Amino acid sequence: MTPKDIDLANRLAEAAGEAIRPFFRAAFTLEDKADATPVTEADKAAETAIRAILEKERPEDGIVGEEYGAVRQGAARQWILDPIDGTTSFIAGRPIFGTLIALLQDGWPVLGIIDQPIARERWVGAIGAATTFNGEPVRTRPCRALAQASLATTSPHAFDSHEGEHFLHLAGKVAPRRIIYGGDCYNYGLVASGHIDIVVEANLALHDFAALAPIIEGAGGQMADWNGEPLSGDTDGRVIALGDPARLDDVLEALHADHGHRH
Repeated sequence: MTPKDIDLANRLAEAAGEAIRPFFRAAFTLEDKADATPVTEADKAAETAIRAILEKERPEDGIVGEEYGAVRQGAARQWILDPIDGTTSFIAGRPIFGTLIALLQDGWPVLGIIDQPIARERWVGAIGAATTFNGEPVRTRPCRALAQASLATTSPHAFDSHEGEHFLHLAGKVAPRRIIYGGDCYNYGLVASGHIDIVVEANLALHDFAALAPIIEGAGGQMADWNGEPLSGDTDGRVIALGDPARLDDVLEALHADHGHRH
């Protein structure tokens, strides 16, 4: 990965934002995909815009996008795209969705962008560099104990009943007025900027989480799966983001408490 890759990723985010903004709180077509998740004209327009640039400038790199699938899957470098992460928020006119752009090298995320095109907020994370928010370095905040932590998840409906039990056990350990629902990728940007302490989610696809680890970790935080392992292309979709890595064992203990063993 080079500075040119970061420049390119920023241009991809710009192109996606240009495609999305005209549709926000405006008329657009909406359909349900086979898995019953919604997709809009804006999702498709944004991914089309990104892919056009990549095909022209990085014709040998692979692309994996939520809306239009994968090309050149054998390539060592893979761009992972989620044109609108948080389509439900987008449809509802809530500006807390984001465009996610990641670069994987040999299966590991090395570059990630969260772009909120309405507020024009952008987090950029790259291996070996400090995460930036609109060009300025950001840091996660320390969290001395779970009882003082804020905890976010997009929706309790994203957990199956078993995962939900684990999440609720963790939620019982944090301050009750500091549990946040909704937010998708935006929550992870807020962790990087030191406003939220913990995000826990399940059933995420690669395009949902690939961009997040470089952003969280470049700001001093940590991402892991529910067993505490680093995220890779093989992660099962259950993820934890921590502003303060010192809280990982506490979170894992709470997630797996009273269930006999880790899953």
